[in-house]
Amino acid sequence: MAADKNTFEIPDQMRDFAEKSVDQARKAFDDFISLTHKTVSNVEGSATVVQSGASDINRKTLSYAEEHVDAAFRFAQQMVRAKDVEEMMKLQQDYLRRQMEQLGEQARDLSDTATRAAQDAAKAVKE
Repeated sequence: MAADKNTFEIPDQMRDFAEKSVDQARKAFDDFISLTHKTVSNVEGSATVVQSGASDINRKTLSYAEEHVDAAFRFAQQMVRAKDVEEMMKLQQDYLRRQMEQLGEQARDLSDTATRAAQDAAKAVKE
């Protein structure tokens, strides 16, 4: 009887609906990202040395945002397919750990890129 209390069933119809919703949201996001990339490319067409550093930061930031949203969609799909609450908790723990690791790496990378951009801009002003 105690085992029955820990069982968590998601009806197949609910699971199918959730998967379709995640797929639709992912497609909408992919379309948005595609348009955003095109817009960023158009704006950056006339970049100078100073703008070049900002362009690098913009591209990296957009790429990181895309990675995080992609990870969130994968996580949502895994959660929908989870067999029980215990699996859901493990998935959530793994997801949060990976996201925190990625955020740390990305923050360091953006900091390094911003430092290089500032140094390049300072050199351009001196020349």
